[in-house]
Amino acid sequence: MKLNPILIFLLFVHLLNAQVQDKVDFIHAEVFVEPILEDKMIQGSVAYEFKVLDDVNTIFLDAHDMDFSAVLLDDKDVLYENTKKKIVLKNSFKKGNTHLVKLSFKSIPKQTVYFIQGKNIESPTIPILSSIISAKEVDLEGNWTIIDQVWTQGQGKYTSHWLPSLDDMTDKIEFDINIIADIGFSVISNGELKSVDSIAEYSRQWKFDMQKPMSSYLVGFAIGDFDKKELKSSSGVPIELYYEPKDSLKVEPTYRYTQHIFDFLEKEIGVPYPWQNYKQVPVQDFLYAGMENTTCTIFSNQYVIDSTAFVDKNYVNVNAHELAHQWFGDLVTETSSEHHWLHEGFATFYAYLAEKDIFGEDYFYWHLLETANALENFSEDDQGEALRNSGAGSLTFYEKGAWALVMLQDKLGETPFKKGIQNYLNKYAYQNVTIPNFMAEMEAVSGMGLSDFESTWLHQSDFPFESVQTFLMEKNASIRQYFEIKSKIEDNPEAVESILSNAWDFFTSSQLKQNLILDYGKNLSTLFLEKVLKEDDLKVRQAVILSLDKVPEELQNPAEALLTDASYTTMESALYKLWSDFPEGRGRYLDKTQSVIGFPNKNIRLLWLTLALVTPEYRSDLKPSYLEELSNYTGAEYHFETRLMAFEYLKSIGGFNDESLKNLIEACSHHVWHFKKSARNILNEILKQEGGLARVKSIYPLLNQEEKQYLDKTLGE
Repeated sequence: MKLNPILIFLLFVHLLNAQVQDKVDFIHAEVFVEPILEDKMIQGSVAYEFKVLDDVNTIFLDAHDMDFSAVLLDDKDVLYENTKKKIVLKNSFKKGNTHLVKLSFKSIPKQTVYFIQGKNIESPTIPILSSIISAKEVDLEGNWTIIDQVWTQGQGKYTSHWLPSLDDMTDKIEFDINIIADIGFSVISNGELKSVDSIAEYSRQWKFDMQKPMSSYLVGFAIGDFDKKELKSSSGVPIELYYEPKDSLKVEPTYRYTQHIFDFLEKEIGVPYPWQNYKQVPVQDFLYAGMENTTCTIFSNQYVIDSTAFVDKNYVNVNAHELAHQWFGDLVTETSSEHHWLHEGFATFYAYLAEKDIFGEDYFYWHLLETANALENFSEDDQGEALRNSGAGSLTFYEKGAWALVMLQDKLGETPFKKGIQNYLNKYAYQNVTIPNFMAEMEAVSGMGLSDFESTWLHQSDFPFESVQTFLMEKNASIRQYFEIKSKIEDNPEAVESILSNAWDFFTSSQLKQNLILDYGKNLSTLFLEKVLKEDDLKVRQAVILSLDKVPEELQNPAEALLTDASYTTMESALYKLWSDFPEGRGRYLDKTQSVIGFPNKNIRLLWLTLALVTPEYRSDLKPSYLEELSNYTGAEYHFETRLMAFEYLKSIGGFNDESLKNLIEACSHHVWHFKKSARNILNEILKQEGGLARVKSIYPLLNQEEKQYLDKTLGE
């Protein structure tokens, strides 16, 4: 029987979907993309140069849910199949030949490219750039929704949702990227910006050049209203620090120590920064803390902070972590997730070393103890994971991975360890690597067999807490004191205060004092705690207020002083606990904190508004405006952390109005999974309340089509 050639081709395509492409080498890509904001669409083209390594009849690129208007091979039409996951080209490709494939495409990405909504505005009465207004988002009152930012997150295998590319990390390509955007926007992408050219009255083309190859998942861009601060590393590498104009006063605390971190990592790693420049850009509603796109880190704007926030939540660790990835992940890239330690464990380890250089050894070792405790608790819950487990979670790959390198460095010595790192990076630069590749370099430079290390740290699920505790006690005097004190208290739990008071004035470590207060604050007298609040530093004072379930009357005055401490974490805890424990002082506490916003998520302002609303005698005439402000913070223009807290507070006081309820339903389809899940849980709670179903149905006409579809599905209609 003669088989249908089309059927044969389709069967081959099906098999191809599960295969790695190893008979061709994609070398260079010239990318042109234009985000169409009103449709949340990407349109563009890409030209790939590739070399044939062995005779083959088909090649493919990963391309999810894309439509192609042109597919050319060496400028001629070619037979192709669009499976909606891949585009497969059929031709006779001969070993040694080099070809050029050109694709013109459109895509409405369901993930990877995020179009971030700004504030709604009334119907414009003056000419406004049509491409920055999402015309499909006009509400019933004629207001328009503005797209403020567009950014990508391609970690893993996701770049192929907006650019025909290769999900497989082992094919490294030199990407040159051209992006068209409106004149009101800045564009940041991989590589060096070579030119910005006007191509129409209201749009410009930004041209970026990469000089070295990288995996497709490391391609990225961010578009928005950004200014930048420029500096150079000691080695001359240009560094660009982006920020929104409204955040100009936060640039220094946000990017504090950036050049220090860059210079430290180059020196500590011992291999020059491998790319031509480095950029960092904060964006709204980013999925994670940050992402190390080659030369272009995109990170959450929740790290755009003032100096007070720096005390409790700063960008230093994320800054160092994402920069370290430029070597570990970008320069050398894992072959598969089984080797993910080579990315996340290494970036975490070097970020900790950078913090050690900035904040000191005490900070470093206490941070390691904190992660060791988390890993020990994880193991005790029978959830321990091996570092070679490709399905392991973040705690394993990041923290256990960093611990493995801490112990390996200690085992080998700093000089051999550093030499091994250098040999590993230089040997496999711009290539893909496995854990055996790394271990072979460390064994070669040290002359040691490391099978025992691999067994303990890479293959076992349990976390060896006893050995790391011994290590920490040997390395750090304050941690040794901590465990000695804990041992004494365990032997004589009734003597907590006498044990601590006898030694307190001899402790020189703030970290030690903080942890002892957090552990035993509830067991200490008000006299002892009052002395701590008056004499010790900010973080130790913070530990006192965090440790107390209820503020004793004797500590009311010193606790009130914490309302003006230079820590938003301290202020928030003090405000809530004082308001709860001393009703007669509520007005004073609210007056004292009425102008404080807090972290970027507005933690103190949201708490303040809620407390002001539920304090009967407090500013009754202003309560409607307070409720309106709290409700406004549920809007899509605010960060999801702010929105979630506002939703929670409104739920707690029964304060949802039609607008905030509509915003809650909109949040049920948000791109950040844990925020979406929380919003859905709150909505379900409202639906279960008496009258809740009718209340939700009453706003149905106010919803857009997507929101109506979600609500219909939720209600089973």
